Amino acid sequence: MELTEERGALRDAVRGLLAARPDPLWPRLCKEIGVAGLAVPEEYGGAGATLLESQVVLAELGRLLTPSPMLGSAVLATQALLRAGATELLPSLCAGDRVAALLFVEEHRLSGKSRLSGEASQVLDASSADVLLVAAGDALWEVAAASPGVAVLPCDVLDATRPLAVVRLDDVPARRLGGAAGLRPWLRDLACVALSAEQIGAASRAFELTHEYVRQRVQFGRPIGSFQVIQHRLAEAYLRLEAATTASWTAAEALAAGAAEGSTLAAMAKVYCSEALQAVVAEMVQMHGGIAITWEHDAHRYLRRAYADAQLFGAPAGHLDRLAATLLPA
Repeated sequence: MELTEERGALRDAVRGLLAARPDPLWPRLCKEIGVAGLAVPEEYGGAGATLLESQVVLAELGRLLTPSPMLGSAVLATQALLRAGATELLPSLCAGDRVAALLFVEEHRLSGKSRLSGEASQVLDASSADVLLVAAGDALWEVAAASPGVAVLPCDVLDATRPLAVVRLDDVPARRLGGAAGLRPWLRDLACVALSAEQIGAASRAFELTHEYVRQRVQFGRPIGSFQVIQHRLAEAYLRLEAATTASWTAAEALAAGAAEGSTLAAMAKVYCSEALQAVVAEMVQMHGGIAITWEHDAHRYLRRAYADAQLFGAPAGHLDRLAATLLPA
């Protein structure tokens, strides 16, 4: 992906605001930079940009492991609404006035005309959401988060910066917003691609911290970065990071363009970026030594994020199976 002047300015603006550590952060990201509606047409309150601009923001948030509704609400929820042809909720989401959580419901039951039952796991932003968007089959449903029959069960998570929940719907009032053929698979691909941007952002920062450390840490009278084995391992980590970056942006470009190979590239990005982040963070821990496994250092936070992200939206093994089925159909 080409980092245009506009994308570079967007990156710098987000990075600068994150460095200032405002509290609360999300309203300022929305009001000052407009991150919540980047890939939404202007007529619905968005910026009229593309998924590629959202990827820039996600990468910056991933660098610092910043908790925010960007992935779940500003990307997945808004794109689900656009894909389903339902635009009523977009202005409030784009303004950052509301937060939506997207639920992937494998099995659901409808009773009467508009009462929905089902369950979704690994739900982002469930505890802070005003509205739940339920992707069930090829349809998208709206459920008020405060409706009787909605149970939000926070999960015990490895990565405390990414709260997840199980959401159960028990005969709750629901409104069908619209639908599209292949809605859920397309949203899964989008989720994998968006997550990959966060993963390369985290890997990039982990690499930077490690590179800085090995240049400063002295052992046997020399910086440890002067030892060939450290240099080779760091070079291999850099190669993984660059390859993962290419995989992520290539998949994003394909998905944004509606290319036929978008689903395959999304699976590739999920697998490779998950493995690359784990590999880079493993080197971070090894090269920092004992300090890396203390609460005082950030290394453990990146380690937790790496292994938690690998399981989000499907483990790499499942996506490898999907790739294998594409390459070698039965």
